Amino acid sequence: MARLIFVTGTSSTVAEGSGTWVGISVLRDAIVALGHEVVILSRPPTVSRLGFNIRIRKELRLLHADAVIGFDLDGVFAPRGLRHIAAIKGVLADEAKHERGVSRIALAVQARLEWLHVRRADRVIATSAYSADRIAKFYGIDRAKIAVVPELIDLDAWRRALADAPREEGPPRILTVAHLYPRKGVDTLLRAFAEVSSNAILRIVGDGPQRIHLEHLAHNLGIADRVTFLGHLPFADLVAEYRNATIFALPTEQEGFGIVFLEAMASSLPIVATRVAAVPEVVDDGLLVDAGDENALAESIERLLGDTALRERLGNKGRTRVNQFAAPVVARQFLAAIGLPYVGLVALAIGSR
Repeated sequence: MARLIFVTGTSSTVAEGSGTWVGISVLRDAIVALGHEVVILSRPPTVSRLGFNIRIRKELRLLHADAVIGFDLDGVFAPRGLRHIAAIKGVLADEAKHERGVSRIALAVQARLEWLHVRRADRVIATSAYSADRIAKFYGIDRAKIAVVPELIDLDAWRRALADAPREEGPPRILTVAHLYPRKGVDTLLRAFAEVSSNAILRIVGDGPQRIHLEHLAHNLGIADRVTFLGHLPFADLVAEYRNATIFALPTEQEGFGIVFLEAMASSLPIVATRVAAVPEVVDDGLLVDAGDENALAESIERLLGDTALRERLGNKGRTRVNQFAAPVVARQFLAAIGLPYVGLVALAIGSR
């Protein structure tokens, strides 16, 4: 049995942590299910992220572990002598390029720490080939030092929740789930939706610095009565939104992976997205358009709304594809990437007889 220490300063709340914490916690549970031990060192809400990283340096010296896994910039000051893995969920330097104002400045500062983290680590894990290339370019490390292990999803939990979610009647629903930052392209989605001629409605899950701007935009476009901003939702309510959606749409301008695409696939939803960054790696069967092209986005949405057979075909393909991102599958890939033996696989096989 191997003992791993996960280090993360990301909040465990949906509002602050988003998909990063979900990915970390699902990975932990999957590795534990394979027979290993995982200890998570997380940042208390009253401690700054920099302060947290300085504080845990001493704690890590005292803990025995086969490997320390630091997510994003966290673990940057891990002491020498420990096997140290930098697992980069989102390349902060890349994200900063697509933001403005205070958000851009904050990401740029954090990116400097992430730069130091990947350069000090023994091994770097990226969630996509796109992100691996960005890490090599922005942080100046050898691409051969970086392994690609995709994000993962707890399919069993999703399928149970989807089966339990209530079905609702009403007009066709277009669903998007995202933190409301400029790089997510929700403004493009609103403009495209204004051109959609059907009686469909748009449901937007998530919050962020652009929310007020986007609400005003919906009003100015004359579609406020067909657009609902739902904010952050508890898991059961989020699953219900997926269950009752007709199409999932996210015209993002930058994406290191996109766990929401896995959620849409698990929910058998056809996907409309953009042909940028890591999206084509994840969304193998979907309608992809150029970033910022609201006309092409509107046409794709109209096409899906008017073609039940196409929706079903794309939804079924996504439901099949998402199996390769199931937690046990990706957890094995992760262990292999950090050079640990499959200790838990024997126990798993015996237990399944």
